[in-house]
Amino acid sequence: MAKHRVLKKIINMGFKIHLFENMSDTAYLKMMFYANLGKKLDFESPETFNEKMQWLKLYDRRPEYTTMVDKYAVKKYVADIIGEKYIIPTLGVWDKFEDIDFDSLPDEYVLKCTHDSGGLVIVTDKAKLDKQEAEKKINKCLQKDYFMYGREWPYKNVKPRIIAEKYMVDESGYELKDYKFFCFNGEPKVMFIASDRQLEGEETKFDFFDMQFNHLPFINGHPNAKHEIKCPPAFEEMKQLAKKLSKDIPCVRVDFYDINGQVYFGELTFFHWSGMVPFEPEEWDYKLGEWIKLPEKTIN
Repeated sequence: MAKHRVLKKIINMGFKIHLFENMSDTAYLKMMFYANLGKKLDFESPETFNEKMQWLKLYDRRPEYTTMVDKYAVKKYVADIIGEKYIIPTLGVWDKFEDIDFDSLPDEYVLKCTHDSGGLVIVTDKAKLDKQEAEKKINKCLQKDYFMYGREWPYKNVKPRIIAEKYMVDESGYELKDYKFFCFNGEPKVMFIASDRQLEGEETKFDFFDMQFNHLPFINGHPNAKHEIKCPPAFEEMKQLAKKLSKDIPCVRVDFYDINGQVYFGELTFFHWSGMVPFEPEEWDYKLGEWIKLPEKTIN
């Protein structure tokens, strides 16, 4: 077994005993980068997308980034830029699971935490909700320190809360595909569509496209879909919205949903896969890295 894979196993065990909490961000990111990618991390002259992700974690720390990754606070931030019509309705926000007023919620809704990635509780029939299981999942998410694992600075000061949102599906009738645009100083250059996320027993699929919707020949984290991926009706509109939301930011991923031509904002992500997942072939790691123009260091 390769040395970096052995290190990754050791790190996973170390997290269970909080072994790395006092390690400096620089040392920690170097360790994690090697464990995940099998390469030394060069902070002095980063070239690839994944290398530059780590540099930005350390040196691009604008205070507004915290608002932009908070799944509740970001809604007003985004609405002020592109309009309220693109915002998925919030049904409630609470500090603790026991505070949730389930009687006030509709038959269908989604629960998630404001500071976390993943951890959704999707409710399609309120009468069949296993509240005990939902509480277990949500409380686990509330206790998760999302900053500590990837040292993604914007998440460090996000207040852990629970929000309920309107449940939505797209034209498939069973899922909500994600349209995720990688933007560089206000210019979307490449995007991917995440599909098959709600199919039991199926791995999520990622298909990458350029801004003319040509399918790109690489994978990153998940395989391509086996079926044809069609261009969403609101593709051009999403591109324009992504430009507005990513203005003057070195690199940010802007996520949307397209429900029968109506666009809804998803989230803003500064560190795709935390910059810890390889591109295959590797040349695309360098190609996306070329689009990131590193700013002056801003350390808070």
